[in-house]
Amino acid sequence: MDSAHVDDVSARYADFARFEVRGRTPVYLAWARGIADDAATCELIARLPRIKRQPVLVFAAARHAGAAETEDYDAFREFLHAHWAEVEQIVLAHSTQTNEAKRCAVLLPFLSMIPGPLSLVEVGASAGLCLYPDRYSYRFTLDGGATRELRPAEESTSVTPTAAPVLDCDLRDGIPAPRTLPDVVHRGGVDLNPIDPADPDSRAWLRSLIWPGQQAERVPRLDAALDIAAADPPNIITGDLVEQVEAAVAACPAGSTPVVFHTAVLGYLEPPARVEFVRRVTRLCADAGAVWISVEGVTLLDEVAAQVPEAIRRNKGIFVVAVNGRPLATAHGHGDWVRALALD
Repeated sequence: MDSAHVDDVSARYADFARFEVRGRTPVYLAWARGIADDAATCELIARLPRIKRQPVLVFAAARHAGAAETEDYDAFREFLHAHWAEVEQIVLAHSTQTNEAKRCAVLLPFLSMIPGPLSLVEVGASAGLCLYPDRYSYRFTLDGGATRELRPAEESTSVTPTAAPVLDCDLRDGIPAPRTLPDVVHRGGVDLNPIDPADPDSRAWLRSLIWPGQQAERVPRLDAALDIAAADPPNIITGDLVEQVEAAVAACPAGSTPVVFHTAVLGYLEPPARVEFVRRVTRLCADAGAVWISVEGVTLLDEVAAQVPEAIRRNKGIFVVAVNGRPLATAHGHGDWVRALALD
């Protein structure tokens, strides 16, 4: 969803409630609905730079400042107004660099189709947790209810299992279950403000970005993934993803297939920057043999959206997995499921 470039605060928070958090987190649902109907709080948020008004960022900043996870909107509103100076500083100093390792479960079926060895290049990499698809364990549920598990080779042969988190994901409507983990020889990417996975303050902020009610599942997974990244840090270039994507691909070793990918990132670019990024990554596919995998909101990429059935485009909470600009599947934003997309 185009969450970073909506001027009408009330409409943005109403859409967030309707399309993104309904049925997923009652706390954020109550907060978003409350703000959408609260002119004074909308005015407060509207003073922030446009890219800083996203519900996820404001809500995470409030919780980072000590807001209770309550469905009582009046109590949340009282805290937000009383502590706005602190919340505002947190918002201005941070960004929504949500790193959900479970998105690797969505990426893996498509990575498995690419000849290796692979050089992974994540744009908008944050702490780079999606750069380790070969280091995680997976439990896929297939159509019909059967399950298939994959584990890193060193874990499957070890008497004492490693700390690799297990990523559960439903593969729906014929998405093939990967049989092996990819051979990854390079992990790189680009981010405006890369996160050091070993830094305690950065880890605390990433925990604040986890939605209320999901901490029991997601915090241990986040911590385990951060430990993996800290032990073998990726090569992240600090800079604008549009300007630096070529440099990131150029750093890939010869003899490997560069895979440029991103998940829930392009909504933070202005539309002209998105167009330029697509132009550049398409050229990399043609000239450098790169493969481009995008996992973005259904309406974010015009060329992709035009190939998706209209009934799916109306659901702004759906993500689309596209390979080299061709949509192949829809997916849950945090990796719970991926479904094959039937195209005309």
